[in-house]
Amino acid sequence: MPKRILIADDEPNIVISLEFLMQHAGYEVQSAADGDEALRELDRFRPDLILLDIMLPLRDGFEVCQRIRDDPALKDVKVVMLTAKGREVEVAKGLALGADLYITKPFATRELLASVRRLLGE
Repeated sequence: MPKRILIADDEPNIVISLEFLMQHAGYEVQSAADGDEALRELDRFRPDLILLDIMLPLRDGFEVCQRIRDDPALKDVKVVMLTAKGREVEVAKGLALGADLYITKPFATRELLASVRRLLGE
């Protein structure tokens, strides 16, 4: 059974390219365009990993990450913050909230895919 990845980003072009990249690599993919939808999809889709933007409508990625880490049922979900917010304070906050990795946009697709595989133990 393929590993599952949830993409939480409100930029359609980013979502389309990430969906293509991850599906091509053999992952089952679902997407969410805002923080509330991401939380619903976490419960419904049960991903192994989430690619999480910080600047999301309704709930930002920091809050989504906090909710993931506060929920024992989601303790094994790997969190990759994938965002344009690259200041040290934001990186530190994301990692302090429990993100497994923090990657700033723009990113190299090859490096992102290698990081995803590593986090998923592949």
